[in-house]
Amino acid sequence: MKAANTDTPIDFEIVNDKIRELNVPAVGKATIREIKRLVDNIESASGKKFIRMEMGVPGLPPAQVGTDAEIEALQRGVAAIYPDIDGIPVLKKEVSLFVKNFLDVNVDPAGCIPTVGSMQGSFAAFLTLSRLNKLRDTTLFIDPGFPVHYQQHRVMGLKFQSFDVYEYRGEKLRAKLESYFAKGNIHSVLYSNPNNPSWICFTDEELRIIGDLANQYNVVILEDLAYFGMDFRKDYSKPGVPPYQPSVAKYTENYILLISSSKAFSYAGQRIGMMVISNKVFNTRSEDLLRNYNSDQFGRAMIFGTVYSLSAGTAHSAQYALAAMLKAANEGKFNFVEEVKEYGEKAKIMKKLFVDNGFRIVYDKDIDQPIADGFYFTIMYPGFDGPELIGEMLYYGISAISLSITGSERTEGLRACVSLVHRSQFPELESRLKKFHEHHPID
Repeated sequence: MKAANTDTPIDFEIVNDKIRELNVPAVGKATIREIKRLVDNIESASGKKFIRMEMGVPGLPPAQVGTDAEIEALQRGVAAIYPDIDGIPVLKKEVSLFVKNFLDVNVDPAGCIPTVGSMQGSFAAFLTLSRLNKLRDTTLFIDPGFPVHYQQHRVMGLKFQSFDVYEYRGEKLRAKLESYFAKGNIHSVLYSNPNNPSWICFTDEELRIIGDLANQYNVVILEDLAYFGMDFRKDYSKPGVPPYQPSVAKYTENYILLISSSKAFSYAGQRIGMMVISNKVFNTRSEDLLRNYNSDQFGRAMIFGTVYSLSAGTAHSAQYALAAMLKAANEGKFNFVEEVKEYGEKAKIMKKLFVDNGFRIVYDKDIDQPIADGFYFTIMYPGFDGPELIGEMLYYGISAISLSITGSERTEGLRACVSLVHRSQFPELESRLKKFHEHHPID
């Protein structure tokens, strides 16, 4: 503990005991799931609820249109039938329409593949892209990012490089990316937009830079759209009407989009996501693919090689749920963005509570604009690095994760997720932050 205060909202000795039981070298560097388990154990032993900001999971009910469609599909008996590996036709059609309606991008239904959440989509994409060209063996991450993407590479034994984009916004991004692309070993680039964990959002200028360089160096861009439409500074909720969700797909045909149903549709539990492969990438042919697959066409290798090997398809009933949600959104009957605006409204309130009690926002700008209020925000407290701050805040009943596990160079910071914090907890959050500030005066 940074300071010797034992008069903390959560029993000092209980927290110490549970940290010891976790048996990790440094609690502040534990994985997201390890932090979750630790907080579960402290809550159980102390009888006190935490302000839980460590897990990026939905905090809203699932979209009813999806639930109803899935129940109906189950009652029809689809649970007994294997779905097509590349997805049921009605879903593929609605994904293609959704991409047209909300990104203003054309892609054939053939390249619209349901996956077991975006996690499976990224795993499949990394694996297949690493086999596309034997001279290109490395993924580039534009950080900060989702720690499990790095873990996926380690599990598969794949190479990756990364850089923190904080100092490379706007035109500075061009030279930084080109310094990697020019080496000739990068097969793909991954970033999330809006970003997990920082909630920065790339501008159209930056997306154009990424797209232009992807064209010049023939690099595939993996765009993680887990938080589709959730930059609430603009209204991306109207099908076929600008503004559209910003995307690199406007500036290059070298893309794969990873679109999640977990946050935008609050449908995380059924593990259903979308991998959208551009027509160009889907139809790309390479003899190097034949080292590992029965086809030299990227799309066929992806579907009948990688996706088939991973899961033999995605849960049948969940595909009908997603198809129904997309159809309702495409027809303007389901405003999925309006449903999740609560996250932005809570973030605005919570950020003020932290700032009023000595904390600072780490990633605070999109170039020259204040960052949006959304699913995540980042915080730091003077005198602490990120891992130290994680450990200290546990005694005050507040959990988060360290930016140090996200590829961020801002290692003094934490990622806070607003989804599981209820408005009824705001007074308790304020009280605990005031106590923390009192115990840790800023010079």
